[in-house]
Amino acid sequence: MFVTVTSECIECGACEAICPQVFRMNSYGIAEAYSNPVPQDAEESTKVAAKSCPVAAIILE
Repeated sequence: MFVTVTSECIECGACEAICPQVFRMNSYGIAEAYSNPVPQDAEESTKVAAKSCPVAAIILE
């Protein structure tokens, strides 16, 4: 699975709080996926983070 954070990110930090193995806030305060492909043991929490994003800025492939 691959994950992308779009420019719709509102910097809420929910994804990083839910799945820090895959998401982090960059120097601009925008979320980014730094672990691609997603490690198998983080796939479920990545899906939860995507569903929890208030603006649907996380794309799973």
